[in-house]
Amino acid sequence: MHGRETVSVSNQAATPEVELSAVGEAMYRFITQLYPICRSLTGDGVRATLKLIQEQIPLTIREIPSGTPVFDWTVPPEWNIRDAYIKNMRGERVVDFRQCNLHVVSYSTPVRKRVSLEELKAHVFTLPEHPEWIPYRTSYYHRDWGFCLSHRQLLGLQDQEYEVCIDASLEDGHLTYGEYYLQGAQTDEVLISCHVCHPSLCNDNLSGIALVTFLATYVSFLSRRYSYRFLFIPGAIGSIAWLCLNESRLSAIKHGFVVAGVGDAGRFTYKKTRRGDAEIDRAVAHVLKHSGHDYAVMDFSPYGYDERQFCSPGFNLPMGCVMRTPHGQYPEYHTSADNLSFVHPHSLADSLAKCISTVSILENNKKYMNQNPKCEPHLGKRGLYQKIGGQTDKRIKELALLWVLNFSDGSHTLLDIADKSQLEFHAIKMAADALLKYGLLKESRE
Repeated sequence: MHGRETVSVSNQAATPEVELSAVGEAMYRFITQLYPICRSLTGDGVRATLKLIQEQIPLTIREIPSGTPVFDWTVPPEWNIRDAYIKNMRGERVVDFRQCNLHVVSYSTPVRKRVSLEELKAHVFTLPEHPEWIPYRTSYYHRDWGFCLSHRQLLGLQDQEYEVCIDASLEDGHLTYGEYYLQGAQTDEVLISCHVCHPSLCNDNLSGIALVTFLATYVSFLSRRYSYRFLFIPGAIGSIAWLCLNESRLSAIKHGFVVAGVGDAGRFTYKKTRRGDAEIDRAVAHVLKHSGHDYAVMDFSPYGYDERQFCSPGFNLPMGCVMRTPHGQYPEYHTSADNLSFVHPHSLADSLAKCISTVSILENNKKYMNQNPKCEPHLGKRGLYQKIGGQTDKRIKELALLWVLNFSDGSHTLLDIADKSQLEFHAIKMAADALLKYGLLKESRE
């Protein structure tokens, strides 16, 4: 889907179609393009990221001034960094931001001075249990400065004095985010969000950006029942600000999910909405149950990604979270080991396929009325059995016809029928389409 590529999913009736493996490779190439950029809550790194996304989809870039009150929070100053290093007494850079942008604690205040080794160590973060990895740390709301090193680098600091420099600025500016809206037949919305605030971390950040970008391109080709809104926002403060400034239109959001960490090799995981029984919860659970892959479904908790803001009690929006291995449950999380070798094209493609299948259920989950409700209609004389099935799956398709006919009473959706019958949603949808064609069903508008 990179460069307007299209996507294919098995058992997916929507078009257009290409091989999923090619899409996974395209998503990986996009991540590779984004990887070097130093992102944070605000600043030029976020803008550069959004501009690259804008090359894929017609993203609208919006900015909120620093100091803007948003509920109990305030939009922070804008942070930009140009260079940073630690030099030894010979003037050699022993730690260099230009080599890895994780080396600086995000939102560090500017500093340039000589410090003793003892003072320097008070501003250094390492991972002794993984001595070659560099941790990712932030100081968004506490003014301080710091460096992140591999523990091996720390052990190599033997001089009594070092020069430290963080050439950065913290000034009034803006919080920048991207939004892409696709109008559907209804004003009711599906909201899909990801965070854009991490530097060179591939799974926890870039995989979500890639998936939402490619999913948005896919949805743009659909004949849409719902309208769709795709958000590319800095974590926490971005969703808080967006919710505050868009509170008057939140009633339009009927379904949604946050995307995070979808490129690792772990099993696909879904975190439910706060409601726990929203249609999006049932749709994702159905997709996973019939995927043929291992998966996990978690109950909601007020800890994690931006779903905790969307699902806060004052809004209680039907927003779940899709991921693979949950945050904090893999050692590479928030470290330099979350790199280009940690994410996999096939995992990216599989995650996208499951999200597309979920969208397909949302789009097609309608209610119908049986137009011949007194006993079963004669399906054979209409040629329905022969017209919709081959020999290998004829029994499943016949069962789907009978289930749809029996429960199309205006009160059951197709997903209700799929879950009751234990049949895959796609089979139920195909049966409904066939019955509609022969006038045996009518869509219920209630």
